[in-house]
Amino acid sequence: MKFSVNKELTFEQAVEIMFEKLGDWKIMALASSVNDYVMVRNVSCLFYDNKVYFKTDKNFRKTQQLYQNPQVALCWSGVQIEGIAENKGLVVEEPDRKFEKLYKEHLWGSYNKYSHEDTEIIIEVSPKFVEIWDTSEDNYAFQIFIDFENESVEVKQYDEQ
Repeated sequence: MKFSVNKELTFEQAVEIMFEKLGDWKIMALASSVNDYVMVRNVSCLFYDNKVYFKTDKNFRKTQQLYQNPQVALCWSGVQIEGIAENKGLVVEEPDRKFEKLYKEHLWGSYNKYSHEDTEIIIEVSPKFVEIWDTSEDNYAFQIFIDFENESVEVKQYDEQ
């Protein structure tokens, strides 16, 4: 993506850049913490409705940790998302089964191998703050900071021109 460092971005434009970079799905690193015990692991994420979704077994350690502290961070390439994780229930009980359909489409191997109907839940992460590292057309590094709570955006140039 080509982007001018000097361009003023609206909140909506910055969010669009974030989701364009992420595409339909990514394997992201998920960080969580309880009582200063930090864990990081990869999760298969889908992106829709301006949120991040992944599935996990309701009995896993990470899931138990999310119940105790829903504050998480996800990272892929130059995109870091800080947000709040929420259990949306069993994958098979989602009313429109949107997650299941998209997961089958984009992550068939994982869907086919790890689908346990009675234990697989959907976790929804609502972004609170996002940091994106990128480079301009002239190869200068910059950061985009997106504050979802205040619907604001800040672009900071890293390199001097």
